[in-house]
Amino acid sequence: MKFGKEFVSQMVAEWEEAYMDYNSLKATLKHKSRFRELNESAAMASTPKESLKRRLTFYRAFSGLTGRQRGSPRKSEDEVILVRAEEGEGSEGLYQTMFLKPSEEGAEQDLLFFKKLDREFNKVNNFYKKMVKEMVEEAEELSKQMNALIALRIKVDKVGFRNVASNGSSTSISMDDHICDTRPGHSRAHMDVIHEIELSNESHLEKGTGNYDKQTTSKTSEEGFRPASVEILDHVKMTMTTLDSHISTIKGLLWSSKPDQSFSRKELTKAEELISTALKEFYHKLRLLKSYSFLNLLAFSKIMKKYDKVSSRNASQDYLKMVDSSYVGSSDEVNRLMERVEHAFIKHFANGNHRKGMNTLRPTAKKERHRITFLLGLFTGCSIALIVALVILIHARNILNSKGRTKYMDNIFPLYSLFGYLVLHMIMYSANVYFWRRYKINYPFIFGFKEGTELGYREVFLLSSGLAVLSLAAVLSNLDMEMEQRTRSFSAFTELVPLGLVIVLLLITFCPFNLIYKSSRFFLIQCAFHCVCAPLYKVNLPENFLADQLTSQVQAYRSLEFYVCYYFWGNFKTRSNKCLQSDVYKTFYLIVAIIPFWIRCLQCFRRLLEERNMIHGLNGLKYISTIVALVMRTTNEFHKGMALQILAATSSSIATIFNTYWDVVIDWGLLRRNSNNPWLREKLSIPNKSVYFAAMVLNVVLRLAWMQSVLGIREAPFLHRTALTALVACLEILRRGIWNFFRLENEHLNNVGNYRAFNSVPLPFNYEDEEITVI
Repeated sequence: MKFGKEFVSQMVAEWEEAYMDYNSLKATLKHKSRFRELNESAAMASTPKESLKRRLTFYRAFSGLTGRQRGSPRKSEDEVILVRAEEGEGSEGLYQTMFLKPSEEGAEQDLLFFKKLDREFNKVNNFYKKMVKEMVEEAEELSKQMNALIALRIKVDKVGFRNVASNGSSTSISMDDHICDTRPGHSRAHMDVIHEIELSNESHLEKGTGNYDKQTTSKTSEEGFRPASVEILDHVKMTMTTLDSHISTIKGLLWSSKPDQSFSRKELTKAEELISTALKEFYHKLRLLKSYSFLNLLAFSKIMKKYDKVSSRNASQDYLKMVDSSYVGSSDEVNRLMERVEHAFIKHFANGNHRKGMNTLRPTAKKERHRITFLLGLFTGCSIALIVALVILIHARNILNSKGRTKYMDNIFPLYSLFGYLVLHMIMYSANVYFWRRYKINYPFIFGFKEGTELGYREVFLLSSGLAVLSLAAVLSNLDMEMEQRTRSFSAFTELVPLGLVIVLLLITFCPFNLIYKSSRFFLIQCAFHCVCAPLYKVNLPENFLADQLTSQVQAYRSLEFYVCYYFWGNFKTRSNKCLQSDVYKTFYLIVAIIPFWIRCLQCFRRLLEERNMIHGLNGLKYISTIVALVMRTTNEFHKGMALQILAATSSSIATIFNTYWDVVIDWGLLRRNSNNPWLREKLSIPNKSVYFAAMVLNVVLRLAWMQSVLGIREAPFLHRTALTALVACLEILRRGIWNFFRLENEHLNNVGNYRAFNSVPLPFNYEDEEITVI
């Protein structure tokens, strides 16, 4: 792979604009190279043939001499550039390169190149300096958090030992004795109490690593450090009781004032969990920043070597000397911070186990497995074979003209359509993942997946093809259209196959064992639970995104309702049911369709209360308009009447206009009239602009699928009522798949614009007096 492509592939996507623009500089050098070749061609054309050989010999000799002189000290007349540092605006230093041979032919290209090069280097250097400053400030805050955590550990264990002493022994245990007690039977064997400071503040960072190692290794000595004082807790408030869960939300509503802090073991466990997560996230930031520095330094080295090759000069030595002496090239702050985080994490959160601690801080990248590719091909091939067999069987038995066709479509088809909706949605999501990766949209960061646990498009497509194989095999078992003449009933076993398949799917989803992507399944279950419990849980983007997916699966919920009615109140042995004649069924038919939109509405109002942003209130009104339209359409479906039809058409039209505008303008960020890309937005991930206009048109067209129910279109010439309903539901799933890509693209570009590449991690302690001295 060429360096330019490799450079782009290893970028932190959200910092893309802060990296050196290697391709632009390379294009400038190509232009210079072409200009030089044209001049040489013109010179050679005007040179007599007899003198050509002498000039070529002289050129080769000169080139060889220049190559030999590159490693030797150069005279002042051989210098090509002069690099100097200037004070820029504020505290940012600017580097400027002066080209010392402006009178040479083609010098305009050299001047343009170095001007661009300086601009790129100053951008990289200042961004790196800014980020390192933020890292140092965050390290200071984490140092305070570690002090409070150590003090909390001491206090909690001291209280525990006092209780033990009061119950069974009169001997008191002092704090110092407790710190030094590391016996195996100790109640705090799970976590070592260490009273040195692991994360130094800025003044400590300036010291050499020798003093640091000397200080931290003197664990049994009482000189050179002070134990973490419990008095720190007098200046600290626990900030963990935010409204992130249903319990904390209810407590926040019932009690206006926060009760006194007990500093219990439960709070200690929660604090340890939060600080551990904060340290891992902080270490991840440092790794990204280190990678940023390395890639940019390598890019400057590569581009200067290319310049030397194109111009036959030796300017790289002077420029790279300046690069090495600059802040981005010489600062060792990130490495020292990484060492301190490693030391603190291993001691406090890995029981001194270096391998365990480093594996947690540096999770291994997920490897592509050939087994997944093999199974994907196998299941895809089986799915295609089963579809072909199904088509042949239908044609051979003339099932479409069979007497039992209507009974099959009324009773069996709605059962299997549920799996069709799930498979189609999973296929669309796998396509989303593929295109997100292709256009460098950082979906794992946006969704908050743990590093190495996110599913790629192959894994998602493997799951969808596996479910498709099971579903199609089950469909073939139920294609007996006619009842048996002997029993006048269908086989109970084959009629229970759809229900058995649902049970198998639920068992796999909730399986507690580490099988079939356990972390991803449990992440999905957690997000789904938070959605169901809305608005009791804090709304993050994964819950928001999943709830939007649920609004496109209305017909799947109605299929689940039909399962209950068909198998518990119907007669599945004779393929008969009276669901549509039941008022209870009709009521729940409406309720289950409203639930996902009501969940999104509650999420919007929760965010409105937390963020005080009216846009969430308007979003909630959008879902209320959708609920009204859904109620009108469903009522019109069961109770015919001109008035209901007009109300259904009017409410659906208003909801469609509202939703379409929100999709395109708010969720996708398009239709910006004064942007660089007219009627789109400033930044686009897809170079072909027509894709965005096609997506907007498709979104409008697919949203109009509700018209079939308002216009009273029940059956098409070749489609049964249930088949037409399933087709409309599939169109909505396709629309949602298109929406998914552009929604996450807009979120990613917002992150890029704000250089937001890290998750914000809440910290457990808040110092009341910020001037308190950190021990």
